[in-house]
Amino acid sequence: MILLDIDPPLATVTLNRPERHNSLVPELLEKLLAALAEVAARPDVRVLVLQANGRSFSTGGDLGGFVEHRDDLERYAGRLVGLLNETIVALIDLPVPVVAAVHGIVTGGSLGLVLASDVALVTRQASFTPFYSVVGFSPDGGWTALLPDVIGQKRPADLLLTNGTMTAEQAVAWGLASRLVPEEDLQREARATALTVAAMQPGSVQAIRRRLWADVPVAQRLEAERRSFVDQIVTAEAQAGMWAFLDGLRSNGSRAEGERELVDR
Repeated sequence: MILLDIDPPLATVTLNRPERHNSLVPELLEKLLAALAEVAARPDVRVLVLQANGRSFSTGGDLGGFVEHRDDLERYAGRLVGLLNETIVALIDLPVPVVAAVHGIVTGGSLGLVLASDVALVTRQASFTPFYSVVGFSPDGGWTALLPDVIGQKRPADLLLTNGTMTAEQAVAWGLASRLVPEEDLQREARATALTVAAMQPGSVQAIRRRLWADVPVAQRLEAERRSFVDQIVTAEAQAGMWAFLDGLRSNGSRAEGERELVDR
């Protein structure tokens, strides 16, 4: 699920669940946390590149996991979002900067992986969609905890309430992403950017990162999101919405094939 390659001064972590669009399950997040801990312990690593295999960067929480754990949904949801929050905090707290290479679909809580990155390169095919108000879930992954600080209050409200999509161009214009990169050049540009950062003075780089996040109570805000997510997912509204959404993905021929694959087994 997670590939780690360390080639000093760079480390590369790759989300590797392409058959499920790198959707998030506890096992993936646990392996990602372990990889981040290994990177943090390596003094010869100066920058981390975060990327993904397959057609999507990540589609957030795997709905199949929620269905499989419907008999203990509150516990499962709390664990999943808790691990996601730990991952976001771990990325921010890394002693080295993070360069994210983002392509394809980004939905739900996986936005947090982009928010926690210092530099985010996106292809024109990248997009960011919440899906919470369609399914009946409460937002996680920093949609309410961190995104308003980045792109303002009104834009996240519009995206969340209407289930709108932020395009790659909008992500750059609004400040979520750093710049657009041709899809065929994404990994090369991410590596080149990381090597540029790795050549800078490490004390200065660490000071920059500390100051950028210094006044943001990340963990507290994310915990508030987690509590709200758990409270909402066990409601009748969320239960009905999740099943209706899954049925729609399976049956609606106008849906993108990739979206239908998110729930087909």
